[in-house]
Amino acid sequence: MPYTFDIALIHFFRKISVPVARFGLFVIFFWFGILKVLGLSPATPLVQALFEQTISFMSFPTFIVLFGLFECLIGILFLIRGYERVVIPLLFVHMMTTFMPLILLPSETWQSFLVPTLEGQYIIKNLVVIAAAIGVASHLHPLRHYSSKK
Repeated sequence: MPYTFDIALIHFFRKISVPVARFGLFVIFFWFGILKVLGLSPATPLVQALFEQTISFMSFPTFIVLFGLFECLIGILFLIRGYERVVIPLLFVHMMTTFMPLILLPSETWQSFLVPTLEGQYIIKNLVVIAAAIGVASHLHPLRHYSSKK
């Protein structure tokens, strides 16, 4: 009986793992993005500090809205089957920028060696976001290989 239950549970989790990962990624990106667009994000000071060190070609109010819309787009694309090959590179770009404060803003992200601040923990937890995205991508079917015959 425990073996049968275990097998059933494993099959159930396999069946729902990708939809749950997609929904979770949508919630995180859309919610946090819309907070930036509305000017309500608690991450704004950290984003602004990073912005001031890296970007000089636009105003911060414009950037934070565009960044928030970018996050919303990532969230929406995770919900739509067939857009995985579009959203995974977008996520990669986003994650690169998200991890930058760990290096460029150490006084805001680290209390001491290997002891992150709350902001640092917030950033480091994105490893789980990456893992969920990898889980979604791992269920894709390979692209067809078209060879040209001469």
